[in-house]
Amino acid sequence: MVPWSAERYPASMSHLPEPVRMKAVEIANALLREGMDEGRAIRIAIVRAKQWGARHGAPGATPDGLI
Repeated sequence: MVPWSAERYPASMSHLPEPVRMKAVEIANALLREGMDEGRAIRIAIVRAKQWGARHGAPGATPDGLI
C-alpha cells in the first residue's frame, strides 16, 4: 500500500517545505513497500528528506538538515 501523495500526506510532514515534503513522501512510500511499519517509515523519511534538502539547497533547509 502506498498511501501518500502530493495532496495526501501525514500531518507530521505538513511543516516541511514543499520540495522536502515531496522527498519525504517518496522515501516513506518506498519504506512502506519494503514492509516497514507506518510510524517508523514517517519518522525515517522526515529525517532523510531534511538531510536531502540540506544537500540540495531546498528552501528552509539548514546545513545540519534541520528545518
